Amino acid sequence: MTKLIRLSTHDTDRTADRIASEEEALIVARTLAAEFALTASERDRDRILPHAEMDRLAASGLLAITVPAEYGGIDVSNAVLAEVTAILSEADGSIGQIPQNHFYILEALRHDGTDDQKRFYYGRALAGDRFGNALSETGTKTVGHYNTRLTRDGAGFRIDGRKFYSTGVLFADWIAIFALDEDEKITMSFVPRDTEGVEIVDDWDGIGQRTTGSGTTILDGVRVPSSAVVRHHKGFERPGTIGSVGQIIHAGIDLGIARAAFADMVRFVRTTSRPWTNSGVERASEDPLTIARVGQVAIRIEAATAMVDYAGRKVDHAQVDLTEETAIAASLAVASAKVLTTEIAIEATNTLFELAGTASAREGLNLDRHWRNARTHTLHDPVRWKYHVAGNYHLNDVAPPRSGAL
Repeated sequence: MTKLIRLSTHDTDRTADRIASEEEALIVARTLAAEFALTASERDRDRILPHAEMDRLAASGLLAITVPAEYGGIDVSNAVLAEVTAILSEADGSIGQIPQNHFYILEALRHDGTDDQKRFYYGRALAGDRFGNALSETGTKTVGHYNTRLTRDGAGFRIDGRKFYSTGVLFADWIAIFALDEDEKITMSFVPRDTEGVEIVDDWDGIGQRTTGSGTTILDGVRVPSSAVVRHHKGFERPGTIGSVGQIIHAGIDLGIARAAFADMVRFVRTTSRPWTNSGVERASEDPLTIARVGQVAIRIEAATAMVDYAGRKVDHAQVDLTEETAIAASLAVASAKVLTTEIAIEATNTLFELAGTASAREGLNLDRHWRNARTHTLHDPVRWKYHVAGNYHLNDVAPPRSGAL
């Protein structure tokens, strides 16, 4: 059953903790993850939206860790951002995904926002405000096409359209609406979530990531002041890191899901699984074929972890010294990380059942949530095109396209 969401008035008096270092960010993430993990299966099974958990996450200060130092933040390394995401996603794949758009929006603001826009919206992030997206649409020629329009209306604008996959918008204080202007250029407009003309429908029914709140956003004559419109297209007309930041967070989500599946697999094999009849061993954990398979998955998770860290440092370099070359290096490294994390997320969640055996498929255990989360999240963009981008660069010197997917 779909539900129409009544949106509350934006709270401009909110405050959040201030995280002072990357080390503290990781500690806070681990502390919250330990809490979130306790009820993650229940939330997934009964589709209980994590409103309280998202309030805790916002109040912790973690959602402001990418705010640039000149605007009061600590501007963490993208490697740390990805690891924070992986930590949260290991606890709950949905909670790990919800802030992805929040951080993407903050990076887009870094590239193309005015100084006044940065001061205001970064200030709101530091106070604990959450940014959700109204980006993707259905029924268009490709996923990169949009029907939603930003139209001049007096001193400001109005927006009309319909969005799907509005991840995080149910938990947001601000909605970043992506729409084409009268010149067919993509824009990003900030509106408080209780703005007149905004209707949010809780109709996301995916097999995985069930509690991300990725429903439909309907925009009917939504008024937007000129001061809230960011010319997002400019970020893709020159070298940038918008796409690589967005993608490394996706890689962190997949990595966390893989770790969660691996941990549950090891626990189940150690405590519950029975050895195969012809194995000649007393316990499933002594089966040499099982041992080798566990080692294979463990090594690939470690390789993916290392690649994510490496890619994060490449994105850091590009942010500090932004050139065509550094932006390309960041995009290629992040594409590689996304390939590895996608593949290990699918492999680890499949191997969980392969090694744990039939007993692990019992519905009450809900171990299938790892596979459902991995399979659903890895559909965001096809890794086959990341292989193509890497091959085309090395073979034909063709630079990766500038987009939010690279």
